Amino acid sequence: MTHNHAPAVDFPELRWRSISEGDLDAWAALIARTAAAEQPVWFERRADLEQITESRNNPVGLNTVLGLDSDGVPRAYARLTKNKDGAKAHGFCAVDPQWQRRGVGSALLAWLEALTRQRFAEDAGAGSGGESPDRTTPAPRLRIFIEQKQQHQCALLEESGYEVVRYYNEMHRPLSAPLPDAPLDHGLELVPMEPGLSEAVRLAHNQIFADHWGSEPRDEEGWGYVVNDPLARPDLSAVVLASGTGEVVGYQLASHDPDTAGIRGFTEGYTDLLGVRREFRGRGIAQALLADAMRRFAAAGMDKASLDVDSENPTGAMALYRKMGYAPVNTSLAWDKVL
Repeated sequence: MTHNHAPAVDFPELRWRSISEGDLDAWAALIARTAAAEQPVWFERRADLEQITESRNNPVGLNTVLGLDSDGVPRAYARLTKNKDGAKAHGFCAVDPQWQRRGVGSALLAWLEALTRQRFAEDAGAGSGGESPDRTTPAPRLRIFIEQKQQHQCALLEESGYEVVRYYNEMHRPLSAPLPDAPLDHGLELVPMEPGLSEAVRLAHNQIFADHWGSEPRDEEGWGYVVNDPLARPDLSAVVLASGTGEVVGYQLASHDPDTAGIRGFTEGYTDLLGVRREFRGRGIAQALLADAMRRFAAAGMDKASLDVDSENPTGAMALYRKMGYAPVNTSLAWDKVL
C-alpha cells in the first residue's frame, strides 16, 4: 500500500510524529489516563494496541499521530482505519485530561479529516489505474463512535459539523435470574467455536451482515481482530451447524474482560457477534445461541451477559434481546461527517 506522508497536526505546543511499536507502553498509559477520567465502558489495552501495530491494511506508521510534550510524555493521539474501497473511514483519538480544552481535539479531528480525504483519493487512484477518480467513487466519509455520556466530545463533534447517524444500545442480562430454555430444531447442532471453523464463520458473517447498516465485509486481517482479540473466549462461544451438510448456520462469538470487575463492579460475558443466516431465521437459532452463552457465562462464574445492538437493527434483534431478559444500560452514538 503506497501512502503519501500523513498530514501535519496544527497544534505546535506538542511535538507530533507517527506511532511505532516502541511506543506501546506509553500509548497504552495515555489511553488509560484518559479512561480513568472519562470512564468509558471499554478502552484499548496494550495487547489491543500491539495487534493494531501489526496491521497491513492500516499501517500505524502512516495512519497514526502521537503528540509529545516537552518532557517526551505522550499527551494525545489519533489513528485512522479504512478498508480498501470501503465507504467510510473510522477515526479514534484521545487527549490526556491535563491537555483537554486547549484545542488539541479540534486539531486531531482536522488531521483525521485530512487523512480521510487522502486515503479515499489513494483508493480512487489505485482503482482507476492512476487516472482521474471514477465518478462513482463515494465522497470521503469519516465515522467516530462516542458514548453518549462523553458530552464534551459529542459537543466538539457537533460543532465540527458531524451528525449522529446511528444509536447503539449496550444491554445487560443478570445471570442470577432463571436462564431461558431454548432447544434447537431437529437437523441443527450446536458445537464449540474452534480455529478450524473460523474461515467458514467469517464467510457466513459476511453474508449475514451484508444487509446491516454500516457493515463492510471482513477480510482475513479484519476477522483476525475478532478471533485473535486478546479478550476473545472461544470457550464461551458457539456455532450452529446444519447436521447434514455441516454448513455454518449461526454463531455467537464472546469475550471476557477480567479488568471490568474492578472498574464496573461486576463480571460479564460479552457477545461480540451474533448472526444467523437469512434462510435459517425464524427457527429460534439466535435464542438457542444466547441461552447457550448465558449458561457458559454463568458456569464461568459471571454476573451478567451483555451485548451491543444497533437500535434500528433490521432483524428486530432489540425485541428478541428484551424478550430474553436483556435491558439497555448505556448508549453509544455513531457520528459521521461527509468531507
